[in-house]
Amino acid sequence: MQKWLIAIGLLVLVLGLAWPLITQLGLGRLPGDIVIERHNFRFYFPIVTCILASAVLSAIVWLVNR
Repeated sequence: MQKWLIAIGLLVLVLGLAWPLITQLGLGRLPGDIVIERHNFRFYFPIVTCILASAVLSAIVWLVNR
């Protein structure tokens, strides 16, 4: 269990560091992502990006476990 938590933490760290590069590819601003902008407030919820990432990760895990 500890090895899995460390691996997940490292993966999150790598994704966080790579996020500026990922956003240049167009991920994170897909149609369907919720963006609310006001004068001094910005709310961003990447729901479609989360669904796409979940589907890709689920397919990878399914293929690995097969």
